[in-house]
Amino acid sequence: MPHDNDIPATEIDRQHMRVALALAARGLGNTWPNPAVGCVIVRDGVVVGRGWTSPGGRPHAEVNALTRAGEAARGATAYVTLEPCSHWGKTPPCVDALAKAGVARVVSALRDPDPRVNGNGIHRMREAGIEVTEGVLEAEARALNAGFIRRIETGLPLVTLKLATTLDGRIATRTGESRWITGPEARRLTHALRGTHDAILVGSGTVLADDPDLSCRLEGFTPRPILRAVADTRLRTPPTARLLQGGPEAVHARGEVVVLTVAGHDRAAMDRLSGAGATLVVVPPSGRPAADPSGARDSDRLDPEAILRALAARGVTRLMVEGGATLAASLLRAGLVDRLAWFHAPGIMGGDGLPAAQALPVDSLAAIPKFRRTATIPCGPDLLSEFERA
Repeated sequence: MPHDNDIPATEIDRQHMRVALALAARGLGNTWPNPAVGCVIVRDGVVVGRGWTSPGGRPHAEVNALTRAGEAARGATAYVTLEPCSHWGKTPPCVDALAKAGVARVVSALRDPDPRVNGNGIHRMREAGIEVTEGVLEAEARALNAGFIRRIETGLPLVTLKLATTLDGRIATRTGESRWITGPEARRLTHALRGTHDAILVGSGTVLADDPDLSCRLEGFTPRPILRAVADTRLRTPPTARLLQGGPEAVHARGEVVVLTVAGHDRAAMDRLSGAGATLVVVPPSGRPAADPSGARDSDRLDPEAILRALAARGVTRLMVEGGATLAASLLRAGLVDRLAWFHAPGIMGGDGLPAAQALPVDSLAAIPKFRRTATIPCGPDLLSEFERA
């Protein structure tokens, strides 16, 4: 959002902002509910300080970069991927830190949609005599922090549906065998994707079939613990599940486990799960007829938007959904999937295999959920295709 008094951006400005965006990306999955921000401080053409948001959201990127720059920040230009904060939270405002350090100019990619900031940081910097240029690589900055923006503006997280299927879209054989459709390279990439998200969501059927841990287990990759969530209408998650191994302390060290369910369960069943370390969160049922051939009703399932709002209320900005087919269909049907991460293994399973998504249903091509491809990444014998909602 350029301002009438902005100094026009140069190609040098864009180059430094690209570096700041790369630094910001290091914080994805680590900074929630705060945004992932990058900052580069340049004086006389030389980079004197770099920073990105620390795990948990503090210190902020600007403070980390100023600390590294020291006295060299005086008279320098700071490139920041998000408007510096102007309010007191658990730390002082970054605009005050920039002014105190004597920064002469700030180049910002994107205004902060948080109503406590949203232009006030820009105004405060200009009042302090700092020259400001806005909107440099704004689209790239918006895409990077899409989850933070989505939660602020809608109360929902950004949702990535991850699928691992055969070429014909099957996730398990007719007997239920699903390990492993994709190879080790694809599984390592899945763990890397987990590390860039705040939370992982699966249905109770996936817990029963695969008994996943849902943590990020990648050598050299140590993200903040991931919140692990299970959509479980009938409270089928066993207290002995891998998610809950080791008791409450061990569970929370790996990442909080949230079981989303409906009201009315037997107290003893709820106590068994909470005693094992799970946090139970009650959300309303959807109350719509089911679309799958099983004859079950959605009144026996959870409202998909209520699931997302419950997780956003816990600070989640980026949610990765890993299964199963019923949960995937529920989110697709409601138009709540923002991105797809689809791993294809080079094999054909046939029509009696379990599909990646249960029936939606769809009566016309115009009604199908549509996505556009943004990337294609080979991973061993498999292929990852990334999409975003059209």
